[in-house]
Amino acid sequence: MIISVLYILIKMGLRCETIGKYVLPIFRSLVARELVNTYKLTQVETAKKLGTTQAAVSQYINSKRALKGMEQIGELLPQIHGMAKKTAKRLANSGLTLDDVSVDFCDLCSSFCKVESSQIVEDYVI
Repeated sequence: MIISVLYILIKMGLRCETIGKYVLPIFRSLVARELVNTYKLTQVETAKKLGTTQAAVSQYINSKRALKGMEQIGELLPQIHGMAKKTAKRLANSGLTLDDVSVDFCDLCSSFCKVESSQIVEDYVI
């Protein structure tokens, strides 16, 4: 089952709270890494674009932050990574705002919910 662990976590708490706790830090980390490594932005520039601190960006890049929950969402990493790359590209090449980044993250979250709903239907047995 693709979303089994995430689905269990969501059932234990509010959807946005659970996704925010486990997925958002990983998403931010991947966006920060992409901005610094691919688009050659400084950590300070990256922090401004993400609305965080340079220290947080440093921790993202050095894998000291956002690792909690990685094992629970391992199956979703390709999807998260894809959206992070898209968001980083838009941040680097345009005047994308933090609100726009939030919309990208909400789109990512919504895609999880769609898969989760279809999975529930597929697993239902009469």
